Amino acid sequence: MSVASTPTKTSTPGRGGATRAGGAPRGGRRKREFTTRRGALIAAFMAPAAVFVAVFTYYPMIAGGQMAFRNWKLTDLTDTSWVGLKNFADVFADPAWGTVLGNTAVWVVGSIVPQLVIGFALALWLRRRFRFRGLYQALIFFPWAISGFLIGILFRWMFNSEFGVVNDLLQKAGLIDEPIAWLADPDTAMVAVLIANIWYGVTFFTIMILAALQSIPDELYEAAALDGAGKARTLFRITIPYIRTTLVLTVLLRVIWIFNFPDLIFGMTGGGPNDETHIVTTWMIQITQQGDYGRASALGLLVVGALLMFAVFFLLATREKKGVRP
Repeated sequence: MSVASTPTKTSTPGRGGATRAGGAPRGGRRKREFTTRRGALIAAFMAPAAVFVAVFTYYPMIAGGQMAFRNWKLTDLTDTSWVGLKNFADVFADPAWGTVLGNTAVWVVGSIVPQLVIGFALALWLRRRFRFRGLYQALIFFPWAISGFLIGILFRWMFNSEFGVVNDLLQKAGLIDEPIAWLADPDTAMVAVLIANIWYGVTFFTIMILAALQSIPDELYEAAALDGAGKARTLFRITIPYIRTTLVLTVLLRVIWIFNFPDLIFGMTGGGPNDETHIVTTWMIQITQQGDYGRASALGLLVVGALLMFAVFFLLATREKKGVRP
């Protein structure tokens, strides 16, 4: 005689603990509820910032971008018809386009190279321990806290042809016989604004490079000294490779900022004389002041596209290969 066995239900406890028959783990359900509440709380805190950015950043970008393809002029707001690429064609056909493009290249390259070299030298100097080092750091970092437009006004007075301190010092040193019209002469106006921008931007490179230099272990320099490495070899074999990432990102940021830095030029020359100090962004502001928002928006989109392509190619060209240390 056989005895029939009755099947019994077994339950396997989940990660969170015991479970009911056919039900989900209690611990897992609590964890999901906690995660949901936490996500909702984070979203609630981030919502005001997201709305602010969307309203005051992304919406103006989209609205301004569509102006580039319309006949958008303040002189006639009744006609904002779609014109396609006409505004871009007008920008390229403008006689000032070639001058502005050349000035922009001179402005960026002529500013970034001296800023990098001088900023690097100052950072190396400030890394050493000496008396009143904190005071020197404060004096060097101070210009970065001043408005670029204010710096432009100050340098405009300094380069004034009649009572500027630059001409006065050069005459007392016997380097010139008569005052130079720095900002009124097309041959010297760009030189003057470049000098001002170099002085203003050296601080950023000094801050960033000094912070990177302080992260280099002293043991590396001690080992290099024991191996008999000189200062030049130590610089190019230890210092620069170790802070390479910081240098790349700092140069990238400064190129973008200098390209989009009309404040100082407007404070000193306003783009003159004869458009000789106009760069793309100052020219865009001038077109906006003339009421041609469509052409100014087209120029703005060209600036965004150019900077985006530069950033991509620059990062690709300077990236490190995997598994290879500089």
